[in-house]
Amino acid sequence: MKLKTLSFLLLWSIPLLGLSQEWTPLFNGKNFNGWEKLGGNATYQINGNTITGISKMGTPNTFLATKKTYGDFILELDLKVDQGLNSGIQIRSLSTKDYNNYRVHGYQVEIDPSQRKWSGGLYDEARRGWLYPLSLNPKGAEAFRHGEWNHYRIEAIGNNIKVWVNGIQTAHIVDDMTDEGFIALQVHSIHDESLDGLTVSWRDIKIATKDVSTYQMSDDPQVPQVNYLKNQLTDLEKRKGWRLLWDGKSTDGWISAKADHFPKMGWEIKDGVLTVLESGGGEAEHGGDIVTVDNFRNFELSLEFKITEGANSGIKYFVDPSLNKGKGSAIGLEYQLLDNEKHPDAKMGIKGNRTLGSLYDLIPAHNLSEDSSYLRFKGVNEWNRARIKVVDGAVEHWLNGVKIVEYNRFTQIFVSLVNYSKYKVYPGFGQANEGKILLQDHGNQVSFRSIKIREF
Repeated sequence: MKLKTLSFLLLWSIPLLGLSQEWTPLFNGKNFNGWEKLGGNATYQINGNTITGISKMGTPNTFLATKKTYGDFILELDLKVDQGLNSGIQIRSLSTKDYNNYRVHGYQVEIDPSQRKWSGGLYDEARRGWLYPLSLNPKGAEAFRHGEWNHYRIEAIGNNIKVWVNGIQTAHIVDDMTDEGFIALQVHSIHDESLDGLTVSWRDIKIATKDVSTYQMSDDPQVPQVNYLKNQLTDLEKRKGWRLLWDGKSTDGWISAKADHFPKMGWEIKDGVLTVLESGGGEAEHGGDIVTVDNFRNFELSLEFKITEGANSGIKYFVDPSLNKGKGSAIGLEYQLLDNEKHPDAKMGIKGNRTLGSLYDLIPAHNLSEDSSYLRFKGVNEWNRARIKVVDGAVEHWLNGVKIVEYNRFTQIFVSLVNYSKYKVYPGFGQANEGKILLQDHGNQVSFRSIKIREF
């Protein structure tokens, strides 16, 4: 009986091995039937099986969108873009009256021939901004070929969106914000007359919607997955050693920095968000700082934070609560959380070393991932992502996928910085073998979620 069952299964599987994926052309090569222009007023032309978009001064982003919407699919196409012109491919995108009066918004697969090389990254058009900049994937950043046709493959299956450029995986996110929408070809707005008339072209546009899970490409294990699910771990994260540092609903694993229990006031847990409440801007004067029960040595910490207007707070690490038992915050290395525009601390310190993302009072945050001074902050009252990585002495601060601080805490340079800072009174500051992680109460409302960590 077992042999018969096995034989049946083998016979059943043989035809499946020979199946080829069923593709449907999205463009008929003759006209724009099934497509509509949204947003701006750039021009699209047809040349055989190729659609060409032409940049135009004085118009916002323009999109040639499918009238049909798609949920789970695999999309493949070839594209070519003139140097200097940015573009993209919208997927699972929307245009509704209740969202900025029909403004196109949603996931965009980037076409970016600039020096930063983010082609194949994932952007959230008119919504959350960059979801997967290729500062996270240097190998993928080299996949795009300038002045040539490039082959893109996009898989949107369930919560997973993955991108390949010329056979090299460039991006992988897990996100549940939008599960269905149209596909669109973007001609980006321009503000320089020298870019007027530049073109971006697409050809051989085809989509598969049947049994797409069967035909998924294998992931490159070197390509990081970025998870936007709230207070949840993916299976891949679990395999790589990540665990939730806050479970999204209780105070388990956290206590006051100056007591053996969680603060009885000043902090709120609601709808999967941990919030320090507004109390007038005093440092640890209301609920007080909270710290992890556990100590950490080598680790990678990731969390989302949302600051309110004029807010000040921080994420501290290698914290030793015994260093300050009096008034004020507990002592440790600090990833600064601050409204740079409205809080006066941004203009204090030395050359910006108290601004958002900085190693507080020691090293100012700078964009180290692209040729730009912009830190990729998504704004006040928006969710932003902080990441801190520590391997022995090497430490990195990241903000929304961009590296902003890099230093070694066991060097003479670091010691010299400490000696000219407010921390000079603490011998060996920042060089402890291990310590706690802290979320600061600085008297302003700041929220946290998706707090997770892995140890090395």
